[in-house]
Amino acid sequence: MATLDLDRAWDLHPQVSVRPEPFGALLYHFGTRKLSFLKDRRLLAVVQALATAPTARAACLAAGVDDREVPRYGQALTALVQSSMVIERATP
Repeated sequence: MATLDLDRAWDLHPQVSVRPEPFGALLYHFGTRKLSFLKDRRLLAVVQALATAPTARAACLAAGVDDREVPRYGQALTALVQSSMVIERATP
C-alpha cells in the first residue's frame, strides 16, 4: 500500500479537480471516477500548497499546521495517495 513521505514533493494528480466547499472540499478524479471529501479547510490549504512546496511537510507548515499536527495531516495525505488523488512530484 502506498504511503506518503512528508519529506518528499507531492502534488494533486493532473486528472483531479478540486471544488472548495464550506466544509472543506470535494476532490474528483476524472481517470478513476473517485470522489473524496476533505472535511477540513486547513487540509484543503495543505493540498493546494503541495503544488509549490518543496515537501509535504513544508506544505503543511505553509498552511498553518502546527508541528504537532503534521503527523495527522500526513495520515490524511496518505489516504489521498492511496486513492490516487495525490501523486509524488518528479524532482528535476
